[in-house]
Amino acid sequence: MLSARLIVIAVLAALSSVYVLAGAAGAVLVFAVQCLYTLWSRKWWLLAAQAVLVYWVTLGTGASVVVLGYLAGSLLVTRLWALAPGVVFSAVVIAYARGGDVLVTLDLAITTVLMTLIVPGLIRLVERVDEMHATRLALAAAAVGEERLRIAAELSDGLGRGLTLIGAGARRALAVPARASEVLGEVTGAARRSLADARSAAASYRAMSLGPELTTARAMLEAAEVAVEVRAGHTEPLGPAGALLAAVLREAVTDVVRRGAARTCLIETAEPGGTVRLRVTDDGRRTAEDDSLDDLRAQVRAAGGTLDGRLSAEGRFTVEAVLPAPNRRPEVREPTDVSVLLLAAVLVGFSVKGLLHVPPGLLLPAAAVLAAIVVMQLRSVTGRHMGALAVMAVLAYAPIPVFGPIWLGTQGFLAGPVLLAFRPLLAWPLVAAIVAGTGAVASLYDLPPQEWLNVTVNTLVTALVVYSLLRLAQLAEELKAARESLARSAVVEERLRAARDLHDLLGHSLAAILLKCELARRLPPERSRAELADVIAMAERAGHDLRSVSGEQRDLSLGAEAESAASVLRAARVAVTAELAHPELPAEVETVLSTVLREAVTNILRHSTARHCAISTSADGRTVRLRVRNDGARRSEARRGSSGLGNLTTRLAALDGRLTTSVEDGWFQLDASVTYGEALDPAGLGGDADGVGAVTRV
Repeated sequence: MLSARLIVIAVLAALSSVYVLAGAAGAVLVFAVQCLYTLWSRKWWLLAAQAVLVYWVTLGTGASVVVLGYLAGSLLVTRLWALAPGVVFSAVVIAYARGGDVLVTLDLAITTVLMTLIVPGLIRLVERVDEMHATRLALAAAAVGEERLRIAAELSDGLGRGLTLIGAGARRALAVPARASEVLGEVTGAARRSLADARSAAASYRAMSLGPELTTARAMLEAAEVAVEVRAGHTEPLGPAGALLAAVLREAVTDVVRRGAARTCLIETAEPGGTVRLRVTDDGRRTAEDDSLDDLRAQVRAAGGTLDGRLSAEGRFTVEAVLPAPNRRPEVREPTDVSVLLLAAVLVGFSVKGLLHVPPGLLLPAAAVLAAIVVMQLRSVTGRHMGALAVMAVLAYAPIPVFGPIWLGTQGFLAGPVLLAFRPLLAWPLVAAIVAGTGAVASLYDLPPQEWLNVTVNTLVTALVVYSLLRLAQLAEELKAARESLARSAVVEERLRAARDLHDLLGHSLAAILLKCELARRLPPERSRAELADVIAMAERAGHDLRSVSGEQRDLSLGAEAESAASVLRAARVAVTAELAHPELPAEVETVLSTVLREAVTNILRHSTARHCAISTSADGRTVRLRVRNDGARRSEARRGSSGLGNLTTRLAALDGRLTTSVEDGWFQLDASVTYGEALDPAGLGGDADGVGAVTRV
């Protein structure tokens, strides 16, 4: 990721700047080669070039031996890692040969070791970030695969066994007519239980998330030409609370669409104080009286929540539901090991360097204060902790009168987290003030200009290094959390897909099987054979639907669905006319329109007193339309809280399609349209001159 690479460049640039300012211009070349080796390629010739450069800069120009830490660190990530200690040892030898002072040599040795640790740490962190970024989709796919296996096991256990019993029972009834009535009673019971199980499973899968219902609500309102704004502030999954809030949302949005007076609508979710809140506000109501929420109000109250509707003085009506938030298991995310270990090593190394210059009598309190600063720094990895920042500020300045100018390097430890804690417009002036303050305090101790400049620059460099390492650690954590969140979201979406398929595909098949079984029980044995044959065929198709629900996608045929729909409706004594005038369609378009037809037929059987039904398809250029009309509709047929119509809206929206419903003169009409691909070519598809395929009557 670009952010990680920029941070790595910033760290290397800050470290190299110290040696450039000290007069070693060759450190610029070392920095450039190190960036290439870390971020671009681990070629052997780059490593060889780096070896030549660092020894030339160290021996030829007199630069600090710490530059050799670049080479030692690069060696640690290769098969030549055993050579790294030799490079560090050579740095110690060169430092001692130059000055002979043990304390100075020890200081340079510690700094070289720090550099040796920083370089491979940066390399591994970049690799880790790249790996997590590259595998995020694979992780989501693996999570979905596991969820599909679990769903398949659950459904096969109950519904699969039920379908097997239905098919076997229907065959026994055909084979032994004398026992047909008894066997059909068992089959009908199995069909009824299976249908209840399918609906229960669909409800439980759907209960995990409110997000898709927000998408459906947006689509429904936009289709009704209502300007809608959605502000989602909740965390998925919501469990049973999500299912209840989804029902409230569907009811409120359906009411807005049904009234047809609203021009704007705002949908908001939030989780304040251990609760989950949903608000739907529109400008299409003139009075506050409304009994459409009574049933849901009782359910919400039973779940420990509240549901109210109120009209504001500005004429905006708000439906607000508040439920207890689900008891989620706290997410304990351990920090990324490599990043934290690297940061801890650098902080401890800097601290040890500082302790080398502390008088023996003050060594113990200085070590204790530095240890506290290191702990506060490590807390910064997990977020913004203003308390820790305040403690660091006190520990960075209060001990100066006690320890003297040797304590001035600790201000860099404070400046790094400041860059993380505040916005850049505030953070950078604060860091400038810290660096300037360090220089001002150093001048009060009458330090030589070179030492004064060294303290000031080192404060800024330490700040940049600490900030970069903290930010890189946070970036790795954020990406890890994003991967996990993506996997969770993918699982939620998979469960919602299973819920839609259970409702739209398997639910329809089981409802049709139950209807056929009940019809066969009422008919004489000689007349029930056709119905039993239909039950067997439907059970086989339901088996295919079950496999589709568990992840084995299956394309549907609109023609076959129309024939099946006509058969089921006629069995329910509904007169059917079906005229299909669509051309050959892409599989995904035909499948979604077939699913719409299934849901429409299921609704006719469950929610109307229809005696006539008309099914038709047509095509106009790039748009294909399916229309289902039936009489016997009640005014409330555009039902409130219909998960089926919500499912269909979601499916159609995925193909840029639309779903509309209307009731007029006792007839309920459902229209689904999908625009796709290139304009339909009647000539190429065997259509007529009017731009539609040949009319097929079922």
